Order: sequence, then C-alpha cells, then structure tokens
Amino acid sequence: MKIVSIEDVESTPDADAHTDRRALAEPLNTSEVAITRYVLKPGERFSGSVHAHMDQEEVFLVLEGVATFETRERTVTVGENEAIRFAPGEFQSGENGGDETVVAFALGAPRDSEDVRIDRIPVLDDRNVACPDCGHDNMRIPRGDESGSGLVCPHPECEGTLAVE
Repeated sequence: MKIVSIEDVESTPDADAHTDRRALAEPLNTSEVAITRYVLKPGERFSGSVHAHMDQEEVFLVLEGVATFETRERTVTVGENEAIRFAPGEFQSGENGGDETVVAFALGAPRDSEDVRIDRIPVLDDRNVACPDCGHDNMRIPRGDESGSGLVCPHPECEGTLAVE
C-alpha cells in the first residue's frame, strides 16, 4: 500500500495546454495504470493535440466543472461526477471551455503508451498533421528508440516525418 498527497506531487505544466498537471503513477508506483490529476482553468486543455493512444484506453473522471471533449465524430460535454471512456485508437482532445475550473483525473491502461497518434494540433492554430509524403491522416509521436524530432508516419511503407514547432 502507498499513500500520496496529490499536493506534494510536483506539477508538470505545459505552457500551451495547462498549468496544473500532476502525474501520480510514479509516486504511487503503479505498474498497470497511468493516473494524472488535472486542474484546468477556463480555456486550458488536457493536451495540446487531438490524439489517440493506439495501445491504451483512457478514462476521464470529472470531479468539478464541465469538460468538453472533441472526437473525430462529435463534441461531447462531461459534467461534474461524470466519466468518459476512450477506446484504444479513438481520437480525442479535452478542454475546459467553460467559466469554472475543471478538476479531473485521467486514467490510462496499460500504464505506458508507446503508440500515440496525432490528428490535429489545436494549440497551433488547429494545424493538420497529415503525412507530407504519403498523405496518411495522422502522424505518430516517435518512440523512445527512434531518433530525430517531430512526428513520424505510422504507415509501414512510408518514412515521412513532420516537424512540429
């Protein structure tokens, strides 16, 4: 058993998305699930991109406020004491589009995701990230064993890359 005070966990802000993100998997020493607490001010996002974890399902639990999630098909709101699940491979991006603070937890299983695809980047003026070489409609974040920067095409016959600035 391990108990952790969330306020004692260092926040890892992303200037383009959020100011209070606290990853709890490491301090709790979880091996099978990622747990992250977000406190989003109005206009802040869970992440800067519309993305999908091809190898991980995600669940968002909203404790306070209302979060808005955009998928490829539609936009859905998740209110206080509600939860939403995204299956592996389902593109989504969540934000606080309201006037009140959102407090939410994101849970991902398995804990580590090694195949994250990016569809669009709202924090970069909704930039489209199709492969410049083959036109594939999304790009993959490089894995730890891959060199270089930017995004890589997930299509097996393509070696396309895309710089993201």
